[in-house]
Amino acid sequence: MVMIFSLVTAVQEKLNEIVDQIKTRREEEKKQKEKEAEEAEKQLFHGTPVTIENFLNWKAKFDAELLEIKKKRMKEEEQAGKNKLSGKQLFETDHNLDTSDIQFLEDAGNNVEVDESLFQEMDDLELEDDEDDPDYNPADPGSDSTD
Repeated sequence: MVMIFSLVTAVQEKLNEIVDQIKTRREEEKKQKEKEAEEAEKQLFHGTPVTIENFLNWKAKFDAELLEIKKKRMKEEEQAGKNKLSGKQLFETDHNLDTSDIQFLEDAGNNVEVDESLFQEMDDLELEDDEDDPDYNPADPGSDSTD
């Protein structure tokens, strides 16, 4: 019985050592992977050092690209609207446009009639004037409130 106990204890200790070695190896591998990932990330951020010559070369290329893009855009705009006038220019050149909307409505049969007599006697309307209110003070926004 004592012999079996000592054998089982020895096996347990050996197994615990093996498990500990596996754990430490995994932790070391994990740390190594993290370190490699960190270094790879640092390499991504580390680029060409900026010097005056590098910057001037880049700026010249960038300006050339922008100029080319602007030229293309200008050509497209010229081709798309060679004789395209603004609204003001259209009305200044063609005076028929002044009444074209009215003619369009008349042709469609949508005549709008306005009874002007409704607007002639504005004195009869009871409109509230702020001047008539004795409590009204234009400098004080709360003076108009009723308590």
